[in-house]
Amino acid sequence: MDFVTISIAVIILFLIIFTNKSHLQKFIFSDNSSVNLLREKDYNFYVLARYGESADPNVLYSKRIRMAGYVMLAVLMLSISDLNIWTVVKVLGAGFLMYKMPYMSIKSYYKKYMQQIDQMLPYYLKSLEILCQNYTVPVALSRSIEEAPEIFKPGLKNMIAKIDAGDSSIQPYMDFAMDYPVKDSMRMMRLLYRLSLGAQENKHQQLLLFSKSVSSLQNKARELKYKSRLDWMEKRTMVMLVVTGGGMLVVLLFSMLFMMM
Repeated sequence: MDFVTISIAVIILFLIIFTNKSHLQKFIFSDNSSVNLLREKDYNFYVLARYGESADPNVLYSKRIRMAGYVMLAVLMLSISDLNIWTVVKVLGAGFLMYKMPYMSIKSYYKKYMQQIDQMLPYYLKSLEILCQNYTVPVALSRSIEEAPEIFKPGLKNMIAKIDAGDSSIQPYMDFAMDYPVKDSMRMMRLLYRLSLGAQENKHQQLLLFSKSVSSLQNKARELKYKSRLDWMEKRTMVMLVVTGGGMLVVLLFSMLFMMM
């Protein structure tokens, strides 16, 4: 019983201190915070994919912690008359579930629309290819941000910042590809880097290779789009057939019952 009492006291103390927003954020985002270590590595990416650049992952993460604390407090108050080891398990379990639900929600969103996000890359690269015909690759990247899909803007800004800071290696391009691990992103970033290194006399040849790769990606994206539409239509047709066939079967069974009566 002493263990239960101590555990409950620790939980209450945590909730009292860190329910305050300013204390909570100071605790969460400190360098040595164990709570911040619980943050999923891909959480920021999923937040940007779901809500765009206007969303602040830190604010949403602190909200997750607060909501988990509120739920733990509510479960604790409901179980205060019957304190035992299972109460601690329920409180912690409810808090963990509330903590994980927002992450699972935005992760599910990303997976659901992964195909659509994947299809954005070829069309963005096509607009970038047109800009590269008249500008160097870093300048073309900077000019492409305004018209780029919302999800790519943070990654583009980070890549351009690294290039402007003097990083002439392939790493800024690879970092972008790792931030957006969609199909062919690694290969296309390598081609883009090679295009940025090409001398002026070789630019046309490098640009032609880049253009062919972009066109190939666009064709694949169209094929996947048409295939997904066809699959959706086939599923809808099967549902209609099953519903129609089931309805006819039910009507037939009722008719047979009435005839027997």
